[in-house]
Amino acid sequence: MKYLYLYINIGSIIIPFLFSFHPKLRFYKKWRSLFPAIAIMMVIFIAWDVIFTQQGIWGFNEDYISGIYVFNLPLEEWLFFICIPYACIFTHESLQQIFPNFLFSEKSTNIIYITLLTTLILVLWYVYDRWYTLVNFAYAIILLGIVYNINRKLLQVFIPTFLIILLPFFIVNGILTGSGLEVPVVWYNNAENLGIRLGTIPIEDAIYAFSMLLTVLVLTEYFEKKKQSLKQ
Repeated sequence: MKYLYLYINIGSIIIPFLFSFHPKLRFYKKWRSLFPAIAIMMVIFIAWDVIFTQQGIWGFNEDYISGIYVFNLPLEEWLFFICIPYACIFTHESLQQIFPNFLFSEKSTNIIYITLLTTLILVLWYVYDRWYTLVNFAYAIILLGIVYNINRKLLQVFIPTFLIILLPFFIVNGILTGSGLEVPVVWYNNAENLGIRLGTIPIEDAIYAFSMLLTVLVLTEYFEKKKQSLKQ
């Protein structure tokens, strides 16, 4: 289906965008912090994306995209880095508004942090020659270490909401990686990843999503605090 990737992007953002103006959520008030955060994340992830596409680590099926390219990436891929973080951070903020006590204890967060960090390090110790795994896990290790040490409470609220966000993310990513399709929208070179799939989704994508969204959330919170301090 032509434009499938575009339709997925639009479908992902349209409801969160409309509900951003709900009087109980007022998510639009965070736009001044959210969009700069997304832009900074895109500088990192788009550069990574361009290089990986050029090296054949992953690529895009032209049957499902518009054919418009910017820096060797389909327009839809650029939109992905706007639509998906917007929808996911909206979901995170909405859950926090509706369920303000929805968070993990400091002890649970510490256990998850140590377990996740140890797992990522051990995987890289034995599998360091696969580019997607290497860059993805290395970035996650650095990001986790920084956030854990400067804003541990953010992990307490982000980790549980991320587990919920994974469900719609996997639905979207499942379609992109070929669920229900004859060929995937986005293909991966398995020589550059662990070769372990959750359905059609490379297991690395879960860490990729975690890092991408945590990057945006950390920066959004930083800009929000800066905005509040300027008002005082």
